[in-house]
Amino acid sequence: MEHSSIIPHIEVLIFASEKPLTALEITELINNAFAFLEERVTLDQIESCIEGIIEKYATEFYPFEIRESGGGYQFLTKKDYHQTVAQLNGDKFLKRLSTAALETLAIIAYKQPVTKGEIEAIRGVNSDYSVQKLLEKELIIISGRNEKMPGHPLVYATSKTFMDYFGINSTDDLPKIKEVLAEQLIEGTIINPADFTSNNNATEDEATLQINDSGQLEENNSSDEDVNTDREVE
Repeated sequence: MEHSSIIPHIEVLIFASEKPLTALEITELINNAFAFLEERVTLDQIESCIEGIIEKYATEFYPFEIRESGGGYQFLTKKDYHQTVAQLNGDKFLKRLSTAALETLAIIAYKQPVTKGEIEAIRGVNSDYSVQKLLEKELIIISGRNEKMPGHPLVYATSKTFMDYFGINSTDDLPKIKEVLAEQLIEGTIINPADFTSNNNATEDEATLQINDSGQLEENNSSDEDVNTDREVE
């Protein structure tokens, strides 16, 4: 089949699917639909067509695009139209995860597979409620048990819904922790001792400030009278 004949079928499959579709799944679905044809569609053909479709919907003429997210390809509205779509979906669309849930989800995403005990050791608080809420939202799954730990506790991992929710194709797309921390680094302020003394042009009669042995701010007059005045720091 020519690419021009394959592309509409790929588009309609991605549009109609309730879940992201991989290139391999699309290949199998199209071949099943045209089983009567002797020439079968190849995976390379599908991948080439998908590249063309992505380029097509990336233009400014379309408010939506095809992205590889959640483990496969799907139609997604472009971020410029987020507020418009939010009006249609109401509070359900705008509802955000709590800080506790986000903390728990971040730990699971970067440490998976991880037990609840390990999560709580990092957070320092009980995480039963957060884990339960994340399970209800299908952002995490129970991926098994840790057979090496006493009691064989359950281990948790992120789900395909998690990848879809955050618009990534795999956990490898998550920002590296060192990159996140690098953005939060704050450089220390360099203290110059000269900033706390009178400038070089000061006359001998001008007063300077210093801290005396009792912790009080002391005004030191360098005039011939050598008069000292102690003032408490407020």
